[in-house]
Amino acid sequence: MTTKDTTTKEEVKVAKVAKVAHRYIEAVGRRKTSTARVRITEGSKESLVINDKDVKTYFPTLELQKIVSEAIEKSKVAGKFAVSVKVVGGGIHSQAEALRHGLSRALVTFDEETRKRLKKLGFLKRDPRMKERRKFGLKKARKAPQWSKR
Repeated sequence: MTTKDTTTKEEVKVAKVAKVAHRYIEAVGRRKTSTARVRITEGSKESLVINDKDVKTYFPTLELQKIVSEAIEKSKVAGKFAVSVKVVGGGIHSQAEALRHGLSRALVTFDEETRKRLKKLGFLKRDPRMKERRKFGLKKARKAPQWSKR
């Protein structure tokens, strides 16, 4: 190091990490067996891309589109976001709820003020209800075969 250079290597690393951290905010949302990796980027144009498809293509019904967009609408965060999502596992409804969960987590990371609003609506809580596993000797998780006396 020269005498002119006053910054240390550690400060340079911290500065690089800070620049990279501002590119996007990533969060994971889950529901049943669905997992959604959500990345939000601050930008001038609002867009929502799920597994390289548009929202209206991936979630065809209005109900599912509403579930997905609820987090952004209710958070009232100023500014527009470009959202890209990778969703795997589960059914289409649980994927929509996993996406909402991940999007809510990312918005809270971006702005702590939204936490109170989203928590009250229940968007930050992971819904723990899952299908129960099948036990041996039974037809389903709890359904037993018909009992016969002889």
